[in-house]
Amino acid sequence: MDHTPAPRMPDGAEASAAVLAAAGFPKMPARALMALVVSDDGSLTAAELGDILSASPAAVSGAVRYLQTIGFVHRVSQPGSRRDRYALPDHAWYVASLRQNPVYDRLADLAAATAEGLPEGSAARERVEEMGGFYRFLVARVPILLDEWEHARVQAST
Repeated sequence: MDHTPAPRMPDGAEASAAVLAAAGFPKMPARALMALVVSDDGSLTAAELGDILSASPAAVSGAVRYLQTIGFVHRVSQPGSRRDRYALPDHAWYVASLRQNPVYDRLADLAAATAEGLPEGSAARERVEEMGGFYRFLVARVPILLDEWEHARVQAST
C-alpha cells in the first residue's frame, strides 16, 4: 500500500487563494488557479488538481470550467491519453485583464442608461454618473497600463 502523502499547495499559495476569495473570486477556482501558478510547468490534470486541493472531481470540474470562462486556463489534450491537462496561458494575468475590458465598457453604458432615469441634480444620479466615469476611465487606462506592464516584463527578462 502506497503511503506517499498527496502533494499539497505551499502555504503562500493557499494564502493568495484566500485573498482572492476574500476579494470576491470563488474559493475553489482561486485555489485551482494558485495550484496551477505554483506547479512546475503551469499545467495539471484534473486528477492532480483534485489530489493537491483534496477536492472532488465535481469541484475541480467546476473550478476549471470557471477559470476557462474568464480566460485564466485552457484545456490541452495529451496525445495518447484520455486525460487533458489544464494550463495557464502565457502571461495569464495580462490575458485575463484584457478580457475584462468589455465588462468595463458595458458597466459604463449601463451606468449612463441608469443615470438618464434618475432626476437631474440628484445625489443618486451623481453617484451613478461617477460610477460610469470611473469605468470609462478604466477603459481608457487599462490598455495603457497593460502596455507598460508588458514593457516592464520584457525589460526584467533581459
